[in-house]
Amino acid sequence: MNIDRIDLNLLRLFAAVYRTRSVSRAAELLEISQPAASNGLTRLRLLLGDALFARSHGGVRPTPAADHLAVSVNAALDLISDAFNEASNFDPAKSRRIFRLHLSDIGEARFLPALMTALDARAPSVRVECQALPHARIAVMLDTGEIDFALGFLPSVQDTERVALVEDRYVVMLREGHPFSLGANERRLPLAELKKLAFVAVRSHSETLRILELLNLHDRVRLTASHFLALPAIVRGTDLGVVIPGNIARGFAANGGYAVIEPRLPLRDFTVSLHWSKRRRSDAAHRWMRRLIGELFIGQ
Repeated sequence: MNIDRIDLNLLRLFAAVYRTRSVSRAAELLEISQPAASNGLTRLRLLLGDALFARSHGGVRPTPAADHLAVSVNAALDLISDAFNEASNFDPAKSRRIFRLHLSDIGEARFLPALMTALDARAPSVRVECQALPHARIAVMLDTGEIDFALGFLPSVQDTERVALVEDRYVVMLREGHPFSLGANERRLPLAELKKLAFVAVRSHSETLRILELLNLHDRVRLTASHFLALPAIVRGTDLGVVIPGNIARGFAANGGYAVIEPRLPLRDFTVSLHWSKRRRSDAAHRWMRRLIGELFIGQ
């Protein structure tokens, strides 16, 4: 067929539907209406003489012809995108871009204050939307463009580009004046002593629950909360301890009311990284945000 009959936007629509397996999600990503997306697919089907997608539970599935076409279309769109991105300039001072991030509740507390302060100064109209996603979905959503970046300790997230931001370790945070925090050698506190301590844990942070399980302290968990937000107030008002990243704990302790002990917990050392899709490596706005996040947090 004559290539002059193909509208580039139809190829972008095809690629979005192929990645998301959903006409409605593709329309949202391309910022067009669902009827417009459906009409575009109809035009493309007529041009190519193939159905391209069939309805399936929760979305659509590609035909064999669509699978074959996707390889070449994605490569061509990436080439075009790279060419335009190399020639374009992202102006943070004027941009109204929305960056969508995966962050846990602890991650929001750790990273958002400094990031938003920097954006206020350098990109005042740029917006940020955050959500905490199941780790199994992060790589896919980065690749489809449903999120732009993921920040956190995400060892199960593979096939992304990444940069290490922070080397951290899990510690135990207690209220100020807690008997466990008064000894001179609390950093070398024997792990067996932790059996005398009751804990509050948060369900959304499986690594901390795993540490308590490895220490056979699961029966010492008196409260399991759904989110991190209530934990500092609970710790400050009780004799409960919480396993928490050291950077977060020391931030609370610096303002008074808390003490930090550092027993040799199993799995205590971890790396917080910034993840993004290989498909976005040349995007000018992405490059700018990656540089900013690195400037703010690498080694901090």
